[in-house]
Parts: sequence; structure tokens; C-alpha cells
Amino acid sequence: MDNEEKNRKFWTFEDLEICRKAREFRTKIYELIGQLPAEEKYNLDPQMKRSAVSITNNIAEGHGRYLSQENVQFCRQSRGSLKEIIDDLNVCLDEEYFAEDYINRLKTEGFELLKGINGYIKYLNCRKKESE
Repeated sequence: MDNEEKNRKFWTFEDLEICRKAREFRTKIYELIGQLPAEEKYNLDPQMKRSAVSITNNIAEGHGRYLSQENVQFCRQSRGSLKEIIDDLNVCLDEEYFAEDYINRLKTEGFELLKGINGYIKYLNCRKKESE
């Protein structure tokens, strides 16, 4: 973070580390989606896209809410979408669409992102308690 970023008075959701990590994960999921077999074009493909976009959309929408508890609720929705993606990765594994090590790397990254979202929720809850 440079001095200009440190001195800004207004922060956007794009400044959140968790949002940046979620965007990177979404990009990797989109790469995987592009390699799905043709028979998944109308099933797994759109489901995974909706879930992947929902992760970052909910972080962004929560950040735009005035109340901390609303932000937490949107982060919980983001967390749920992430878990959907992890289950979709299990489908890819069970159907043997991709190598096991590739899917497991993505799942590991997903679980790390999950820890980050949980940490952000914890931060928001602590900040709420401090302001009471």
C-alpha cells in the first residue's frame, strides 16, 4: 500500500484484501468452467458462474451497507456461495472431469478464502462491539 492509498479518507470494497483474493479465486474458477465438458454447458457451467460471481458481489454489497450487521449478513451469503463452489468442485472430481491434484488445489484455495471471509466477519463483529 503506497502513501496515497494510506491517506485516502474513503475506501471502497475493492480495497479489501478479501475482495482481491475472492476476485483471483473467481478468475481461476472461470478458467476451470471454460474447460468443462460440453454436456455441462447448461448445468454445472451456469451454476458455478452464479456462485463464483455471488462471492464477490455479496462482499461488495455488504461493504455498501451502513449497518455492520447487514455487512456481516452479506458476507455470510458470500461464504455460502463459496461453499457451493467447493461442492461443485467435488462434482468435477467425482465425474473425473479434471485431475485430482488440480481440483484439490482449487479446493484448498477455496478453504483459505473461507478462512479469510470468516476473519472479515469476525473483524466486523468486533468493530460493532467496540462502537456500542
